[in-house]
Parts: sequence; structure tokens; C-alpha cells
Amino acid sequence: MLNQLCNLFVLALLLSLVSCANNPESTADLAASQDSEEMAQIPGENGELGRKVIKEGRVEFETKDLSATRKQILEAVSSQQGYVSSDQEFNYPGRKSNTLVLRIPAEKFDQVLNEATSGVERFEQKEILVKDVSEEFVDIEARLNTKKELETRYTELLKQAKNVMEMVEIENQIGQLRADIESIEGRLAYLQDQVSFSTLSMTFYESVPEGMGLSHELKIGFRNGWENLVAFFVLLINIWPFLLLALAGWFGLRVYRGRKG
Repeated sequence: MLNQLCNLFVLALLLSLVSCANNPESTADLAASQDSEEMAQIPGENGELGRKVIKEGRVEFETKDLSATRKQILEAVSSQQGYVSSDQEFNYPGRKSNTLVLRIPAEKFDQVLNEATSGVERFEQKEILVKDVSEEFVDIEARLNTKKELETRYTELLKQAKNVMEMVEIENQIGQLRADIESIEGRLAYLQDQVSFSTLSMTFYESVPEGMGLSHELKIGFRNGWENLVAFFVLLINIWPFLLLALAGWFGLRVYRGRKG
């Protein structure tokens, strides 16, 4: 009986630790205590220790040769081990455009941007955003370490379980911890990817004068003829009662004249 009470007490104590771990405020002290040490160990971007930054850029400009500009951009990205994550082309009357979303190693962002836009006289849009996520990194890593420590303790406690009830309760807590750990690891991996590879969206377009040759004139004439034909039928539908009355009057007039003659 005494052993069961001891086991239940240990289980309750671990459950309280789990609830504290799920509360962000419970890890604040741990994060603060590890802050200076971890930030000193994390190599920062641009040579600054302790900084984790996410850089994103968006530019738009006009070019005289869409194909040549596209080739220039792809060469700049490829030379710095970047890649294209999205490629879209658009054709509008008088304008052809291409939008490329690029992922570039963070330390090569400025170099790729300069090489890709070399020769551009004017940007219609140019926006560079930098977000510091260093504190979020420290907080996530602290919570991850806490969860893993609790998982280890529960695993050891599971080996000492005396009955099925204890085993089920401990396994449920381990399953919840494992789900939390995987979620935290996923968020950490996403942030690391965003820090390691910057995102650059480039939209460039070429103005194309609309042709006025014979084919263009025929196209316009056919379109206008069709629109006029549709308008004619719409007009007939709108005045059909009057047409019916006119037809009836004409028919009656013929019958009257035939009888009179």
C-alpha cells in the first residue's frame, strides 16, 4: 500500500511538471538563464554574434528584353547556390511579365540582388525587410529542452510502473509530450530555414506595342460584327410586342383589302 502511494505521489509530481512545461511563463526563467550562453554560441548573420534574422525582399522593374533579364537573374541565383521556388508568367495587352520567387543563402542576398538587377535604371518597387527572431529561437530551444527532459523522466517512470493504470497514464503523457516536441521541432526547423535562406520576389516586365496589321484589323472587325449582331437580337427581344402588333395589323389589312376587292 505504501509503495502504491509513493508511486502515485511521484506520478502527480511529474504531471504538475508537465503542466508547468506547457505554460510559456514556466520556461521564462530557464530561457533567461540560458539567454546569454546560447546567444554567444549562435553564430549571427553578417558577422554579428547572437543574431538570427530573416531577410525578405520584393522588387519590380521594367526591362527592354524579358528573356535576357530572366537569364541574368537565373545565372546570378545559380552562381550563389540559390534556387527558384516559384515561376509565373503573365501576358496582358501591351505587356509581358515574369515573377520569380527566389531562395538565396542569407549571406549572399545582397550580392545576388545587385547582380540580378545590374543595369536597371529605375525600380517601380523595391522593399527589403529584416526581422530579428533571436529571442524566439532562444525561447523555442529552451521549451524544447524542457519537454525532452520531461519525456526522459516519464520514460524512466514507465519502466517502474506497477499496474496497468499507471502505465496508461504515463504513456498518455509521453504521447502528449512527443506531439509537443515534434511541433516545436517543426517550428524551429522552419525558422532555421527562413534564416538560412532569404526570400526575394522579383517581378520584371516588358512593354509590347499592340500590332495594327491586317490580322489585327480583321480580329477587331469580327469582334465588332459579333457584338453588333448580339445587340440586334437583344433589340428584337426588347420590342417583340410591337413587332407582333405590326404583323397582326399588316395581316388584317391584307384580309380587309382581299374582301373589298
